[in-house]
Amino acid sequence: MPSQHAAKPVVDQIISARWVIPVRPRVLLHHHALAIKQGRIVAIGPRDEIHAAYTAADNTTLDQHVLMPGFVNAHTHAAMTLMRGLADDLPLMTWLNEHIWPVEGRFVSPEFVSMGTELAIAEMLRGGTTTFNDMYFFPEAAAQSAQNMGMRAHIGHVIIDFPTAYAANADACLQAAADLLPCLQQMPLIRQSLAPHAPYTVADAGLRGTRELAEAEQLPVHMHVHETAHEVEESLAQHGRRPLARLAELGLLNPRFLAVHMTQLDADDLTICRDSGLHIAHCPESNLKLGSGIAPVARIREQGIGVAIGTDGAASNNDLDMLGELRTAALLAKGFSGDPTAFPAWEVLEAATLGGAEAIGWGDLTGSLEPGKTADCIAISLDHPATFPVYDPVSQVAYCAGRDQVTHVWVNGQIRIRRGQAVDWEEQALFSRAQAWVKRIRDKDQNT
Repeated sequence: MPSQHAAKPVVDQIISARWVIPVRPRVLLHHHALAIKQGRIVAIGPRDEIHAAYTAADNTTLDQHVLMPGFVNAHTHAAMTLMRGLADDLPLMTWLNEHIWPVEGRFVSPEFVSMGTELAIAEMLRGGTTTFNDMYFFPEAAAQSAQNMGMRAHIGHVIIDFPTAYAANADACLQAAADLLPCLQQMPLIRQSLAPHAPYTVADAGLRGTRELAEAEQLPVHMHVHETAHEVEESLAQHGRRPLARLAELGLLNPRFLAVHMTQLDADDLTICRDSGLHIAHCPESNLKLGSGIAPVARIREQGIGVAIGTDGAASNNDLDMLGELRTAALLAKGFSGDPTAFPAWEVLEAATLGGAEAIGWGDLTGSLEPGKTADCIAISLDHPATFPVYDPVSQVAYCAGRDQVTHVWVNGQIRIRRGQAVDWEEQALFSRAQAWVKRIRDKDQNT
């Protein structure tokens, strides 16, 4: 820090809190503050020292709050928020084949994606998510919605064999991705990946094309893998090998590969995961609701495999609540393994923040509160009946806090939620615009 005799540097803002959880390093800081300039964290230190060292135009003091990195939702289909509650209590393939895919075939368009993504962003920001990793059609519409609403997003270009409103086949999807990549690179809050839907919806040719484009552009790959027992059985019958082994043979697996769900893993699968360096996006609530299975997180983590946490889409979860998701992930790991020390509070918080950022290649930028990183941070009030008394703030966040306790959210140093209220958009207007889509979907659904 500068000496007390030098003119104090001017920063854009200083945020002070009763507790700061930087995630990395794994320490709990008391009465600390962040100095932020041009969207980046300049310094972290004791509150009095930061105020003595810097002058800020904007000072925020949070006396009963935890200040921590924003959540990174490692797997979403944001636009599917428009289908929340449309088809519940069904197995995955029935849900997809008889309900979701038919509705998508009738209604999905850039306008649908924009509207659904805006709804998702409003929900995610209110719940403390500052970055989401998306997989859906018309990715340019999702990217524009995120950029407009000030949300950091990792946008996946969907690749799928069968015809959709977006593209005729996997080759057309890959061409659309190649064409769009330069356009989306101009958006400062957006990064991109290739998102082949699943091993059972993309043939070998499309997967090879994915690998080639990913290697040429140095892009991550984001894919549903080993989501259900049926998927694995079908792969054995059709290809003579489990899906992960097939993907490995095709050269897709590496540290830039994000495997979503992974509920069906044997010892050989875990070895493939470990040796390839891939990351896993754990979506416990969606998997539970669809009856797909439970990812063996304790065994995954024993192998040193990176774990992130995602909500999946609101059409299957049915919310985008990362606080709820990380709590479910922690408790499920303990219950499934029979080990109460599995996935403890510190580690599940890391999975929901820095683990997600590293899984999508953004660990250099977000996921922890460190000098030089972007100021993607949230404040959670512990002055609440659900989190009182406070012996351990980390445990309170992991096991007690609800998303209604998220009071402030900053993305890239810009305030998006202040005192629990949205900044720069009006929620009732958002709902009114969405309602027109709801009516169209409901009326068409009733007539089929």
